[in-house]
Amino acid sequence: MTTIPGFDRSRIALPDITLSVQQAGAGAPLILLHGFPQNGMCWGKVAPDLAARFRVIVPDLRGYGQSDAPPDDAGHTAYSKRRMATDITRLMEALGIDRAAVLGHDRGARVAYRLALDHPARVTRLGIVEIAPTAEYWDAWGPEMALAAWHWTFLAQPAPLPERMIGADPLAFFDALLTGWTRGRSLAVFDPAALQSYRAQGQDPARMAAMCADYRAGATTDRAHDLADRAAGRRIAAPLHFLWGRHGFPARTGDAAAIWRRWADRVTDSSVDCGHFVMEEEPQAVLDAFVPFFAGDQAA
Repeated sequence: MTTIPGFDRSRIALPDITLSVQQAGAGAPLILLHGFPQNGMCWGKVAPDLAARFRVIVPDLRGYGQSDAPPDDAGHTAYSKRRMATDITRLMEALGIDRAAVLGHDRGARVAYRLALDHPARVTRLGIVEIAPTAEYWDAWGPEMALAAWHWTFLAQPAPLPERMIGADPLAFFDALLTGWTRGRSLAVFDPAALQSYRAQGQDPARMAAMCADYRAGATTDRAHDLADRAAGRRIAAPLHFLWGRHGFPARTGDAAAIWRRWADRVTDSSVDCGHFVMEEEPQAVLDAFVPFFAGDQAA
């Protein structure tokens, strides 16, 4: 089983899901949440350095990596970010953690901000990499965004259409995404072991279905939750740092940092000259942005 060097991996049974979790380090807890089409291995270039300062916990989200991949439900709640955030609160309880800093990329960042909205007492500081809030993405939808983020609408189509189409050549599909979202249009930025883990999950029909379910939730349940929060004026209380690639997705929404300031009380931001996979394209930029940011809660 592929593991980040220096980390221990275990399967942790929660009330309705078993998650595969990697852990290392000591100090204030820091939870790292991955995105699509990856798993916890995407943190491999930064997690060991973070573990020198923090107790680092790296779960595979439900449906990804080595975690359970339950079937979707008719209401698309099984892979809602609210359900995934609840997984993380239950994981914290299982690990004896009351409060933690949370850093998320891509879909994991959507879980992270939902966790901060739904369970504010649990989150000390929030790191967001390469997203704007889900409802804001849909609001910004236009020709440029539709062409760049076409997978949002494709994966959200009713089952089993996207699953069957991807299943015809899953390696080509997922390699195309990984390549196309890097600034250099190359797989060379990915650690070979991590890349192999992404490819392996992409060939697993249950995980392929789970990833589609993740996006079906994004187009329905997640968007509805965001719209309800926005209408109610709910805001993220935890300090938030937003890191974005200047050739990534949030850059296409306009001033993405300004968008986050509509959602959170205390926002700082920084950018780096790379594509979407910031941790693998520019790992030092991630460390430079987030080690000082999270160090403020070492004594939390």
